[in-house]
Amino acid sequence: MAPYGAHYSLEVTRLKSFELGTNSPFKFKASPSEPQYFLYKFPPDVDSVVIKVVSEAVYPCSVVSIQDIVCPVYDLDHNVEFNGVYQSMTKQAAITVQKKDFLGEQFFVVFVIKPEDYACGGSVPSSIQDKANHTWNLQRMKTLEVTVVPSIQESVYVNAILFSFLSFFSFYLGSLVVAFVHYVRSRKKSSSGSVSPDDGTGTVTSSHPITVNTTEGSSYGAIDESSPSGGQQLSSLGHKATCGSDTDSSVEEESDFDTMPEIESDKNVIRTKVFLYLSDLSRKDRRIVSKKYKIYFWNIITIAVFYALPVIQLVITYQTVVNVTGNQDICYYNFLCAHPLGVLSAFNNILSNVGHVLLGFLFLLIVLRRDVLHRRSLETKDLCTMEYGIPKHFGLFYAMGIALMMEGVLSACYHVCPNYSNFQFDTSFMYMIAGLCMLKLYQTRHPDINASAYSAYASFAVVICLAVLGVVFGKNAVWFWVLFSIVHVVASLGLSTQIYYMGRFKIDLGIFQRAFMVLYTDCIQQCSRPMYMDRMVLLVVGNLVNWSFAIFGLVYRPKDFASYLLGIFICNLLLYLAFYVIMKLRSSERLLLIPLFCIVATAVVWAAALYFFFQNLSSWEETPAESREKNRPCILLGFFDDHDVWHFLSATALFFSFLVLLTLDDDLDSVRRDRIPVF
Repeated sequence: MAPYGAHYSLEVTRLKSFELGTNSPFKFKASPSEPQYFLYKFPPDVDSVVIKVVSEAVYPCSVVSIQDIVCPVYDLDHNVEFNGVYQSMTKQAAITVQKKDFLGEQFFVVFVIKPEDYACGGSVPSSIQDKANHTWNLQRMKTLEVTVVPSIQESVYVNAILFSFLSFFSFYLGSLVVAFVHYVRSRKKSSSGSVSPDDGTGTVTSSHPITVNTTEGSSYGAIDESSPSGGQQLSSLGHKATCGSDTDSSVEEESDFDTMPEIESDKNVIRTKVFLYLSDLSRKDRRIVSKKYKIYFWNIITIAVFYALPVIQLVITYQTVVNVTGNQDICYYNFLCAHPLGVLSAFNNILSNVGHVLLGFLFLLIVLRRDVLHRRSLETKDLCTMEYGIPKHFGLFYAMGIALMMEGVLSACYHVCPNYSNFQFDTSFMYMIAGLCMLKLYQTRHPDINASAYSAYASFAVVICLAVLGVVFGKNAVWFWVLFSIVHVVASLGLSTQIYYMGRFKIDLGIFQRAFMVLYTDCIQQCSRPMYMDRMVLLVVGNLVNWSFAIFGLVYRPKDFASYLLGIFICNLLLYLAFYVIMKLRSSERLLLIPLFCIVATAVVWAAALYFFFQNLSSWEETPAESREKNRPCILLGFFDDHDVWHFLSATALFFSFLVLLTLDDDLDSVRRDRIPVF
């Protein structure tokens, strides 16, 4: 590639250091016209080695290749990729080689310096455009150091597998202990006779009278309960009607239509009260609402099957291409801690996702136990005593457990061959987990007006479509970020309107006129205090956060759009959870020991997990050679790297987060629903 005629001399010498030793660093120089290759023979007691190459200089770009002992040796820029396994390199490279792949138990390590740096993310240096009469090759000399070290033994694999499974099986043991203690305590209480509703056990006697009068100070907010327009009188409208509703033998089938057509006008009055209580929003038949939420569970199973099967097929194809072509620039592993097993190049990154699957299944078992106990309690209680505590609908919890398991499966699929084109596999179910958690938190005190499974999953589908578009167009396309920011802001405003008016604000062609009238009358004509102050504070803060995200994306246009979108979901979830806990404590409700422990554990484990998440051991936003500059050795058991620890801790943190949502309102099991505020 020299622009001028080159004068050269030919010299033949005998190499004194042609064979590489084990654990013996060897330093040498190479250039485009002077490639180097060396021989390595496996010792009898070594089955696998790691070829580690380092250089102090980023450029010139180089290629490290492992080739079988054949002639000719492919040591030129245009043919080095024809044989064996190879990586492009700037400052470091690492290739794991197994003895079983070479019949002669020996191989060549070939080093080629490229005549240009484009493959490694560089450009043509200005120095080589100098018009002085010298060749390019002399300017592209690179000093390299190669070390061949034995790979880990089989015992390390066994210890890592045992550690992964036993660590998470300890959660099963802990859950059994908690369940046993709960069983012993419940047996002692049942043997002592009937208990009152206010003892915290969640069981009441059938002779307990149901009244609508409340003690002074028990209501939420300042409202005159003696007034005909007081919240308690309206709360009692559905209280008497729903008591005994389970005696009706004919259960309506689930549909998209409201199951309360006969009190449509009454519903409009109730849901627009200044102070709402749980009895106002839990008036529908319990069995119909439970059936509605079970659709979440069955739908997510269907989605998981149809989503996972093509993903598995695709990543198997990726791994096959890597194994057949030997091109290790396709997948962005942490090559300094990538331990192969069978056809898999980085088994440790796949194994570390077992926590999501095991803890997701454990969460399903915990929810199933609660579901069974709840059904038994309904069979033994008087029908009117069902008006106590938060309505128990477990469909969303089952869906969350399945989503956690599928996150582990799809994250493992992504780590079979992590790269730019399949990163959305690792994040798709994270969107769904965050969305399901927000829906569950909202459903807790709004069981009658929560989104249906069909609309929720349709919204998730739109989000995943945006994620794919962001991965494809989000790097440089300004039009995409303008479009996404508009969609983001409009969606935030629309959802805020629905939440503020409890679903009573119709979205149709007249929405703009109604919105203008509301703004004119409440903000311009007379600046009045918002009717629902607590909701208004939450929604204003939430919109400010979302608008900030939209402006940030529009200005900086982050390359990793999938993580940016996931950050939006997580921030909204944390904001809503913080608002919920604050309002719960403000309403003089308690946090029991188990949910309090889960909240603390969630915060601690998430903090530790995020520390390891931001270590950045590789990056598909850069070239493979630049990504390898970030590779680091293993930190746990000589088998797992920082990202594997992130997998372990994030699975644990998600599990504790789910337990927070499951147990957060256990203190209300013996409280009448017309005394539980809605926020």
